[in-house]
Amino acid sequence: MKYNVPTPKRQVAMVLDLNKCLGCHTCSVACKKLWNSDDGTDYTYWNNVETMPGKGYPAQWPQTGGRTATGEVKQGELPNLDNAYGRAWTFNNKAVLATDQASKKKEWLRPQESPTWGPNWDEDHGAGQYPQENHYFYLPRLCNHCEKPACLDACPRQSIYKREEDGIVLVDQDKCHGYRFCVEACPYKKVYFDHQRQVAAKCIFCMPRVEEGTAPACARQCPGRLRFVGYRDDKDGPIHKLVDKYKVALPLHPEYGIGPNVFYVPPMSPPKLDDQGRPLDEMRISMSYLENMFGKAVHGAMDTLLAERDKRRQEQPSELMDLLIAYDWNESFKLDGKTREVI
Repeated sequence: MKYNVPTPKRQVAMVLDLNKCLGCHTCSVACKKLWNSDDGTDYTYWNNVETMPGKGYPAQWPQTGGRTATGEVKQGELPNLDNAYGRAWTFNNKAVLATDQASKKKEWLRPQESPTWGPNWDEDHGAGQYPQENHYFYLPRLCNHCEKPACLDACPRQSIYKREEDGIVLVDQDKCHGYRFCVEACPYKKVYFDHQRQVAAKCIFCMPRVEEGTAPACARQCPGRLRFVGYRDDKDGPIHKLVDKYKVALPLHPEYGIGPNVFYVPPMSPPKLDDQGRPLDEMRISMSYLENMFGKAVHGAMDTLLAERDKRRQEQPSELMDLLIAYDWNESFKLDGKTREVI
């Protein structure tokens, strides 16, 4: 069954500049501490940071779900606890604490099992031969609060809805029966299952903060100044300029057909090297790989980024580069035309 997704009066959105992500996970910690510290959210990361190229979290998420060319919801798969999320490990804490200080054998802290997967398992692994072409970059992810969310249409209880005032997608957990069709349908796998309360749970874009004109915690706590928050229709705000004016911020996997409202400035990278260590006219992160992630529009976005960067190197003015540098961090957060220094 398909339900009509209402068009909100305004749409709040986020842009993340992947050239500035430090991989520090401060955003993940801020989100986890604020929203997901109870027992039922052990494997829940409304915000997480992945190393790309890599499997992501949950592993191999970009493979199922989304919409067909005619707008129907695709049948997806539920992530497996062991191979996708990674079951929590148990450690030899008692053995370490019981170690005799006089003993010649030191007992080190280690997992008691032989783990094969977990969050950030492949962090900083990257790809390419060292030193000529090795590379990786960080990809922070959260719910995209999509224009046509597949999770909404997949729910037979109509417990998922899109707010009229700002386009934030929420779960009414009083209606939810824990069927998990929403988890299957989301191609980004950003809907989770609370196994204690037996309901779906997902990023709420820090809705209470947004209502007060304050940026979500993941954005406000980011030390890399890579996140921008605002409304799509605010022509003076950073979202409109990055997405619509300069067209350098792109949705992740636009081919899924659900209209994400989280956008990414694609990563630039140093050139590959030949066998003598001389730079080649090819970036280490291949354009074919970036096209697979962001679609064909990534070529135009990269051309604009490189051209504007060259202008600044020649001491010419560039509104785009000044915006991305984020000299005044608070200017990155424009909600209702206001900037508030609230953490």
